[in-house]
Amino acid sequence: MSNNIFWHNSAVSNKHREELNHHKSACLWFTGLSGSGKSTLANEVDKIFYSKKIHSYILDGDNIRQGLNKDLGFSPSDREENIRRIGETAKLFVDAGLIVLTAFISPYRKDRDFVRGLFDHNKFIEIYVRCDIKTCESRDPKKLYEKARKGLIDNFTGVNAPYEEPENPELIIDNGNDSDILKNAQLVVEYLHSLKLI
Repeated sequence: MSNNIFWHNSAVSNKHREELNHHKSACLWFTGLSGSGKSTLANEVDKIFYSKKIHSYILDGDNIRQGLNKDLGFSPSDREENIRRIGETAKLFVDAGLIVLTAFISPYRKDRDFVRGLFDHNKFIEIYVRCDIKTCESRDPKKLYEKARKGLIDNFTGVNAPYEEPENPELIIDNGNDSDILKNAQLVVEYLHSLKLI
């Protein structure tokens, strides 16, 4: 970074924006295997927020890779940069007074810990969407596991690349085949209520 770049403070602060919105801002970081239901769960939570006039936005892994991160692949270094960019983007949304929901596999603990370090206390909430790989693979809506098993996809998490489970997430949502997505979404909302974020 150049020595000639300086941070310019905004006249309207995060606190001002939270007061305007009548709720706190935070980053909800949904992590889990491909097919665990991260995006589906984030969307259900987002729908609840909308119904309650809570200002929110979803950053989804596949969507971000079609624009902001379309220059990145799936090597460990590219995955690290992918998450770094998302973390910095999510930080801007939080500063703007929104609740940002991010749905990314984000397989490495060090990358998730890096993002956590960008936020103040209670502004980063790691939500582990737990689902066993057999169930994820049976869903496989994009046929990615099938392609990975055939050797057509390199560095695919859970098949030929690791997933490091969160050690101390704020919330664990079990999202197997017998789970109720609406109830799971409500668990997330209730947790935010308990923190007085909404």
